[in-house]
Amino acid sequence: MSDADGMLVVEVPPLLAGVRIDRAVAMLANVSRAVAAGLITSGRVLVNDIPVTIGRNSLKHGAILTIALPEAGGAEVEAEAGVRFQVVYADAEVAVVDKPAGLVVHPGAGHHEGTLVGGLLARFPDLAGLVSAGVCPGDRPGIVHRLDKGTSGLLVVGRTESAYRDLVAQLSDRSMERRYIALVEGEMADDRGEIDAPIGRSTRTPTKMAVSAGGRSARTGYTVLERRLVPRPTTLLELSLQSGRTHQIRVHMAAIGHPVVGDARYGAPERALGPGRFFLHAYRLAFTHPGSGERKEFSAALPEDLETFLGGLVDAEDVGVERKGG
Repeated sequence: MSDADGMLVVEVPPLLAGVRIDRAVAMLANVSRAVAAGLITSGRVLVNDIPVTIGRNSLKHGAILTIALPEAGGAEVEAEAGVRFQVVYADAEVAVVDKPAGLVVHPGAGHHEGTLVGGLLARFPDLAGLVSAGVCPGDRPGIVHRLDKGTSGLLVVGRTESAYRDLVAQLSDRSMERRYIALVEGEMADDRGEIDAPIGRSTRTPTKMAVSAGGRSARTGYTVLERRLVPRPTTLLELSLQSGRTHQIRVHMAAIGHPVVGDARYGAPERALGPGRFFLHAYRLAFTHPGSGERKEFSAALPEDLETFLGGLVDAEDVGVERKGG
C-alpha cells in the first residue's frame, strides 16, 4: 500500500477479495459509504487503471485499487505563527496576502499542517469566528478563492460574515478581477485570444483535470507580453480568468499545446525552478470593498525565483526576445 500526493494505491489482498468496491474504498480511505460512493461517481476510484462505474462490483485478489483521496473534511485548523507569507493589505473587513509558492492554502490529503490558513489564523484570530458562526468550513475560514501550491501571488480573505459573502458573490459574478503572469512552452501564434473549453476531472487520472465535454464551462483570456526564442521557444503571457475552475490556466494552456513551464502534472518539470514549482504568478487582484464600496486594486511583482529564471533563459536585450509590439 502506498499513500502519496493524495493517492492511495493498494494491491488487493486475499482479505478484501470478494468485497464490494464501495465498501473497500470506505474502509481503506476511512470515509463513509456515502463519501466512497461519491468518489466512485466522480471517477476518483480505479481498478487496474480503469475508472470504476459500479460500486457494488467485487474486488479480485491481486487487482490494483487506486483511490484519489478526498480533501480534509472541514476539521478546524490550529493557528500556526511560523507560517510565512506577506500581508499586502488589511483592515477590519478584508485582508489581501501574497502567497509564496510551495505553501498550501488549506489542509488537504497529505497537507495537514503548515498551511496558509494556519498562518492566517495566527495573524487574524477573528477568522475563527466565521467557523463557529457556520459561515465557513473549519478548514477554510475566510478563504474566498485559492491558488495551487506551486502558484504564487495574491489572495483576498473575508474577515467578517458580510465581507466574506460579498467577496464570494463578486467572485461568482466575475466582478472580481484576477490576472496572472505565466511563461508557457512554445511560441504563441496570436497576440491575444480566449480559450473557451469546459473543464472536468480526468477519467484516466482522477487527480488531474482535463478539457471535457461533460465538464463545467471555463474561459481564460490571454495577451502575449514577450516571445522568447532561445534557448527554446517560450511565451510570456498575461492571463485573466473569466471563471474559476480547478487548475484552469494549467489545463487550458496544456490543452492548446502550450503548458506552463515547469508544470510536471500537465507538461514537464523544470529543474531550474525546483520540484513542484511552475511559472505561474497571480500578480493582480481587484475587487469592490465590501464596506466602503471603493474599488481596490493590488499588484504583486514576480517573486525572485521567477525573475531569476526568466533572466537566466535569455538576457532581455538579446535578439532572441521578441517583445509585444515589436
